[in-house]
Amino acid sequence: MADYTIVAVSDVPDMAAEVGMDPDHFEIRFMREPLGLKSFAVSYERFGGGWRAPERHAHRRGHRHTVQEEVYFLISGRAQAKFDDEVVDIEPWTAVRVAPETARSFRAAGEEDAVFVSIAAPPTGPDDVEFLPDYWED
Repeated sequence: MADYTIVAVSDVPDMAAEVGMDPDHFEIRFMREPLGLKSFAVSYERFGGGWRAPERHAHRRGHRHTVQEEVYFLISGRAQAKFDDEVVDIEPWTAVRVAPETARSFRAAGEEDAVFVSIAAPPTGPDDVEFLPDYWED
């Protein structure tokens, strides 16, 4: 018998507020549990276009991991990413791998929302992430 799971992204709760982000400008839907994934995690992330977070706002933070490696796949919009001290532009239909120890943060570049699908392995919990406040300087 075939073993598969189908889940509509819109049926998965938006956890933006629960992870300390502004739900008016950010959306994140963790797909690992609804899909029953065992070896990796998948998330849907939307960064609101045309908006920059004020100082000390949660959207200015970055993060890094102890063991989790991540791939961010930009499916629509344009984005900027900051990796340690380097800021790069990301075009649609581009995938970016980030090593666990590299600090990272993403944001929309322009008026259009930036929509990512992120893939992470191994699947970890909150003990694997370190948040970096005021990571974006502008």
